[in-house]
Amino acid sequence: MSWRQNIIDALAPDRQIDIHDERRFAAEGFVYRPAAVLIALTDRSEPGVILTQRPDWLRSHAGQVAFPGGKIDDTDSDVFAAALREAEEEIALPRDAVTLLGEADTYHSGSGYRISPVLGIIPPDLPLVANPEEVDDWFEVPLDFLVDPKNAKLQTATWQGQTRQYYDMDWQGRRIWGVTAGIIANLARRLRG
Repeated sequence: MSWRQNIIDALAPDRQIDIHDERRFAAEGFVYRPAAVLIALTDRSEPGVILTQRPDWLRSHAGQVAFPGGKIDDTDSDVFAAALREAEEEIALPRDAVTLLGEADTYHSGSGYRISPVLGIIPPDLPLVANPEEVDDWFEVPLDFLVDPKNAKLQTATWQGQTRQYYDMDWQGRRIWGVTAGIIANLARRLRG
């Protein structure tokens, strides 16, 4: 079976997994803001995932590694349109270059977002260009590395007076952690079945 079919099968809604996110820290009645990210898988025999490095000067999540994505706008018809729009804005990924596969498990962040991860296949070696207003750089990480549980370390920290656990990964000196690593960990659990 191909890696594409493995991912499609893993996204089946009847496949139950233990989702890791930050809902347990929200106050009762808290309303999350909708957001979407694109998990862009490069169409190679050994696929990679496109990630971005945010500029150090940004007000929120400065310097962090992230998937292309952001808030869902009123003009977005759905989470897929939002993820594709954001990827185009951030790294000049043409919307029509993405073959959508489906949506992974929603991630509720401690910063107040309900994030819909959208998976799509893109041609390898696209001439992506980082938008300097939103992205400092972009890079590709092998999917096999990201979904291998030995590469994700579960860490503990205190944030806003509460002890929290998060995943932390290192890819060639780039720290992948927090929400991005949490979304990856959920996808990895789903792929392992």
